[in-house]
Amino acid sequence: MPDSSPQLDVVVPCYNEADGIRAFKAEVSRVLDRLDLPWQLFFIDDGSTDGTLQELNAMAADDQRVRVYSLSRNFGHQIALSAGLDVTGDSLVLLMDADLQHPPEIIPKLIAEWRSGSDVISTIRERTEDAGWFKRTTAAAFYWLINRMTETPIIPAAADFCLLSPRAHRALCSMPERHRFLRGMISWIGFKRSLVPFDAPKRRTGRSKYSPFKMLVLAFDAIFSFSAAPMRLATRLGFVLVVPGAVYFIYIVSHYFVTNDFVRGWGSLIGTMLIVGGIQLIFIGMTGEYLARIFEESKRRPLYFFKQRPDDR
Repeated sequence: MPDSSPQLDVVVPCYNEADGIRAFKAEVSRVLDRLDLPWQLFFIDDGSTDGTLQELNAMAADDQRVRVYSLSRNFGHQIALSAGLDVTGDSLVLLMDADLQHPPEIIPKLIAEWRSGSDVISTIRERTEDAGWFKRTTAAAFYWLINRMTETPIIPAAADFCLLSPRAHRALCSMPERHRFLRGMISWIGFKRSLVPFDAPKRRTGRSKYSPFKMLVLAFDAIFSFSAAPMRLATRLGFVLVVPGAVYFIYIVSHYFVTNDFVRGWGSLIGTMLIVGGIQLIFIGMTGEYLARIFEESKRRPLYFFKQRPDDR
């Protein structure tokens, strides 16, 4: 049975959320005040270019439970969440977004699951009101693909909206890799896990910061961070191509000696070369992706820098 009186730290990454951040704070505070836990809100400004940081600082001046950190530039959603995990220390921590698509009203359900003994309480997005067919289809295809390429099961439709016990929090903070896919990392650490479904409402203000390109980058990070299957696929495909190639070569030689004639078909030969060459280039590129990640990890640069901490104001 977990300790019933730790502090709950809520980590909220923010990027250009000035129009809705006060509404978020009001709704979350109303829910948190009903819990029998002390709590703090840790806002991580991810290099916003609007008035988000000014709004956050104003809220912090009015409420001592609000802590504001600002990154030196836009490092991305996953890094901002990681920065929040680092600064909250050894605590019960809740990760959620500032756009109110992670409903604050289900926070008591997450706490109840933690009190029942779960270390990781993940939320499952059953429906998103403003999600189009393209996003739903590509998300389903991604989860189908990655769960067939990795030994770490990634729960389809799992959100970054999750609650971590202190020991799960410590385990996650001990993982220093640069290319971060937190949903996969949370699955990898193990511990007892519970799932809580929710429906995501429409964004009240602004628009999603995850463009199709950023979603594609996140998908690549997930695949290359949790699976060596693309490189193994190259080896298997190579064998698949070598076998018919060897058979065809034997056929050409046999045909020459039997009929004393050259085998015509330069068009098919060139086409075959282009196909095989294209496949080789694709897998050379995949190998390059792994090498690039090894190179970036070897430099051991910090994941982020802060330009403002709560004590700096």
